[in-house]
Amino acid sequence: MIVTVKVGTSSITRADGELDDGALAKLCGEIADARDAGHGVVLVSSGAIAAGLPALGFVERPRDVAVLQAIAAVGQPRLMERFGALLADRGIVAGQVLLTAFDFVHRAQYLHARETLRRLLALGVLPVVNENDTVADDEIRYGDNDRLAALVSHLVAADLLLVLTDTAGLFTNDPRLDTEASLIEEIVEVDAALERGAGGAGTSRGSGGMASKLAAAKIAAWSGVRVVIAAANEPDVVRGAIDGRPVGTAVRARSQRLSSRKLWIAFARGAAGRVTVDAGAQRALMNQGRSLLPAGVRDVEGTFAAEDAVEIVGDDGRPFAKGLVRYSATALRQVAGRRTADLSDGQPHEVIHRDDLVVLP
Repeated sequence: MIVTVKVGTSSITRADGELDDGALAKLCGEIADARDAGHGVVLVSSGAIAAGLPALGFVERPRDVAVLQAIAAVGQPRLMERFGALLADRGIVAGQVLLTAFDFVHRAQYLHARETLRRLLALGVLPVVNENDTVADDEIRYGDNDRLAALVSHLVAADLLLVLTDTAGLFTNDPRLDTEASLIEEIVEVDAALERGAGGAGTSRGSGGMASKLAAAKIAAWSGVRVVIAAANEPDVVRGAIDGRPVGTAVRARSQRLSSRKLWIAFARGAAGRVTVDAGAQRALMNQGRSLLPAGVRDVEGTFAAEDAVEIVGDDGRPFAKGLVRYSATALRQVAGRRTADLSDGQPHEVIHRDDLVVLP
């Protein structure tokens, strides 16, 4: 089995922001045990900024992005040094892989990242993946290592994504505010109701929250990857999740998987705009596997170029699909509503080809 283990900042640092050697040792020990049992493991770890804060004398996390990037530059080698030393004690070679959104937005980079991770696993190396916070900015502001872990799970064809956090899993309500909140042991489908009920960041040291973990679970499930969200301090949590024991919250993998390209379109690329279509076009896209033609376009929102990703919405304004558009926003406004026979020579017949389109859940 190939397992992606994602650990959040709050699970590997103390309250004062310093790296927690006990938590790191527990994590590395359990990963080593899983490898000894014959499983391949990829570790996705947050914590570069948290590791750099005390080294530079910061008591609180600054808001300035440039300062945060500088702190990450200091903290990332400190974080990697501890992982490397602890894993070496178990005879494991760790390899650092730093990624940004660019590596998933651009197809060539996406394929390069996939090949690198697969080669590292083939060589017996434990990849330690993190967002490259020294150059990223949106990720520093909002925290997206959960989604990164889901995309990495797809890259390496993982069987399981284990998301380790500072709570026992997903609850019916925020357990910090509701003493009667109960643990959800299994999720068949991540739906809109679950996403609406998820809260924000759990601690001041972490930038993600249960909402980002649910988003990651959705991506992984659409990749055919089983997900477990569990507490990092749970004894033997890694092997428990691998063995299918009742640990945390389990999210079922979907039986129908998206292809690599369509997963990339659906989740790795941000939408640059919106295209509203009529009811006939919506039915053709959702039920008949058709391409989107200019005749079905009713409205265009945003400023985008050809080959950008756009959301497709119906009359109710809700996105039901996403795809790579063959027109710029300006050009699409000029041909919206036209029949194919009325297009000029050289104008694409499809606004979005069916091979570049994903119907969303």
